[in-house]
Amino acid sequence: MRVKVLAVAAASLMAGLGSMSAAWADTKWDLPTGYPVNNLHTENLQKLSDDVAQATGGKLKIQLHPNGSLLKANEIKRGVQTGQVQMGEILMSTLANENPVFGVDAVPFLATSYTDAYKLWQASRPVTEKILDRQGMKLLYAVAWPPQGIYANKPLTAAADMKGLKWRAYNPATSKIAELVNAQPVTIQAADLAQALATGTVNSFMSSGATGVDTKVWESVKYFYTVDAWLPKNMLVVSKKAYAALDKPTQLALDKAVADAEKRGWQVSEQKTREYLAVLAKNGMTVEPPSAQLKGDMQKVGQTMVDEWAKSAGDDGKTILEAYRK
Repeated sequence: MRVKVLAVAAASLMAGLGSMSAAWADTKWDLPTGYPVNNLHTENLQKLSDDVAQATGGKLKIQLHPNGSLLKANEIKRGVQTGQVQMGEILMSTLANENPVFGVDAVPFLATSYTDAYKLWQASRPVTEKILDRQGMKLLYAVAWPPQGIYANKPLTAAADMKGLKWRAYNPATSKIAELVNAQPVTIQAADLAQALATGTVNSFMSSGATGVDTKVWESVKYFYTVDAWLPKNMLVVSKKAYAALDKPTQLALDKAVADAEKRGWQVSEQKTREYLAVLAKNGMTVEPPSAQLKGDMQKVGQTMVDEWAKSAGDDGKTILEAYRK
């Protein structure tokens, strides 16, 4: 009888250990982003998370945390580096003070179409990967925002009209633009933009139609000029340590989902550009191309910033520009 009891106990113990092993085999990652649930980038991340869960049979589950709910946008990179989270989505140009390479896609009028923006990304990607690798991170993908235009609370016919505007700045490039057009830069992250507009903290900025729709910008400003100055990108990074801890089949499943997400993200971004502008117009905004004077003034700003960026980026910048201009 005692032998039978011991046998049953041993069997129960083994079963319990087996269940624990199965539980340990499942991996959960946290993925913070600074953008709302219905944003095109956030929707793409959610699809990526769903694809990974399906492809791995739930072995790898990625929990998305939108709108700065887990980490604020400017905290995400550090969170990945320190292991606070395993993955993170980051607006690349916000890191330009750390390394100018991160800001190449926010240099005005360097790449103004999806075709050119993608070409610029291919030219800058190898350098970006090396920088992140040295920091303990693996680059997964980057996806462009729609082209950047100018939002303002009054009509603009020339850069001189921007003097004194309270200008939302979110990276070094937008701060520099404010300086060159004599506007007043105010640092505001995406999650705080709607409130900043509502309270009058800012009354002008450069961003995409997507940001305008996300923040219902028509409640505060009435003009949008499609200067198509640049197409900034969000990049998705993962901790090298977390990635290395995955078994090979899971890594391959993640890699496949990432490749699909990058391709899908660029396509969706381009498709939605016209939709966003239509929503702005439907809500009473004046949406129109810039005047010849405003466009010319902004192109001069862009040339100044291209030259300054190339100088600050050194050999890496030269490598990127040579590859892009081939």
